[in-house]
Amino acid sequence: MYNKVEICGVNTSKLKTLSENEKKRLLQESKAGNKNAREELINGNLRLVLSVIQSFRNRNENPDDLFQVGCIGLIKAIDNFDPTLDVKFSTYAVPMIIGELRRYLRDFNSIRVPRSMRDVAYRALKAKEALSLKLSHEPTVEEIAKEMGEDVKTVSSALDAIMEPISLYDPIYSENGDSLYVLDQIRDDSSNDEIWLDNIAIKNALNTLGEREKSILLMRFYNGKTQTEVSQEIGISQAQVSRLEKNALEKMKKHMS
Repeated sequence: MYNKVEICGVNTSKLKTLSENEKKRLLQESKAGNKNAREELINGNLRLVLSVIQSFRNRNENPDDLFQVGCIGLIKAIDNFDPTLDVKFSTYAVPMIIGELRRYLRDFNSIRVPRSMRDVAYRALKAKEALSLKLSHEPTVEEIAKEMGEDVKTVSSALDAIMEPISLYDPIYSENGDSLYVLDQIRDDSSNDEIWLDNIAIKNALNTLGEREKSILLMRFYNGKTQTEVSQEIGISQAQVSRLEKNALEKMKKHMS
């Protein structure tokens, strides 16, 4: 369904792909008020929207509708992105597109949520977007609640009530054949050295890896960093971090079996 040639009248086989340098230039020009640059940015990132809506393929939603909603998220990302930040546009745009799609699906959710709770949740989402731009990182529930002047438990319950459950193995983005999954975006602050260093088998398996693979696993599971943080630290894409991490874990598993 999502691989058809046309979606919303757009021939997907002819969609343009922009290089990172082109994106940077067009983002700067768009911020300066160049409407043609903004239009070119939108058209040059439609493949990104198509990639993101793949993760919603099991919801029996009309792909044309999802594509249109995803484009709204893309436009919001373009209008709100700060080109001066050392962040790839796709890294910023993907969560914006996903957020727009989830808001759309939430509005058509058959589960009835009390109006008062929905109001708190919508205000929390607006506060979250504002804080994301202000703080340049994903705000915590505590930060959102403080911004709203609400109790943390109230905000957390409201957000949970309007969110549809998703699988940890749902793909959220694909690049050059490498997929990023929900699981890859989860930060594990409970991981510590005892989990790794107190187990001799794991220590031995870890030592069989190359330096880069070992560094990635230590940063991910010893320091509890996200794949985005790891990719920025070692200078490769998040998709590459995901692939190297999975390969390293497979090698360790084989060594320990």
